[in-house]
Amino acid sequence: MYLSEIWRYPIKSCGGERLDYAELDQFGIKGDRRWMLIDQHNQMVTQRQQPRMCLIQVKTQPVNLSTSQSGLHVSAPGFDEMVIEVPAHASSVRVKVWQDSCQAWLAAPPVHQWFSDFLGQTVRLVWFPMSAQRQVDLTYAQVGDQVAFADGFPLLLISQASLDNLNARLIQPIEMIRFRPNLVIAGCEAFAEDQYHQLRIGSKDFLLAKPCARCVMPSIDPSTAVKQSDVMRALAYRQREDGVFFGQNLLFAPALYSRLAIEQLLIVTGDEISWFD
Repeated sequence: MYLSEIWRYPIKSCGGERLDYAELDQFGIKGDRRWMLIDQHNQMVTQRQQPRMCLIQVKTQPVNLSTSQSGLHVSAPGFDEMVIEVPAHASSVRVKVWQDSCQAWLAAPPVHQWFSDFLGQTVRLVWFPMSAQRQVDLTYAQVGDQVAFADGFPLLLISQASLDNLNARLIQPIEMIRFRPNLVIAGCEAFAEDQYHQLRIGSKDFLLAKPCARCVMPSIDPSTAVKQSDVMRALAYRQREDGVFFGQNLLFAPALYSRLAIEQLLIVTGDEISWFD
């Protein structure tokens, strides 16, 4: 059993980057969902309201060669590529992610206009700074466990066998990216991720916190932004009393979380994986 894919989604609900390796930080994969679009009420905007967000492609690349500062290169059909730099702490705003409220930094006005023009809705792009605080739900996490703009947890894991199991129920198979995992594992049985409480990737331990409740987003074709109702019908076999579940949300094990502050920690595709009760 091994780590077969690593994904990062720099802007919440926009296109993802497949990585060969990734550095971990207190929020999950470094750079994952540190950016988010907000509406005029400072509420998050996602594919649930704006399916066209899946057409926005995002790459993390250096934007300032003199300082080696990383930023984003974004593109979308019919629009010129745009470079986005991490904003200086010049203008901040309090934003809402589900029921959570946290501080964020605003990108430059031309950036807001680019996204607004593409989506046909007034939006602004914000950055989650290292100084911001967003506690993971204490029902599952310890005090101090943090998440940036991801829905609720630092990491999401799905096994390839679980997707294969779903695709066997569909006429047209769908892509893993529709479920927006950070980590994909190969070499296990379908939904094995639902049977255990701890996971080791190489020498790094994680906690399997809770199954991931799914919304309409897996039904959105990432190449067209068109919703496909047959996907949600097929997912009905994963229905429980309180929703449809597919994949597992992860937390850092306490010892691993402590290591993040003192050393650089990487995960690499091909890393061996094992489960623990």
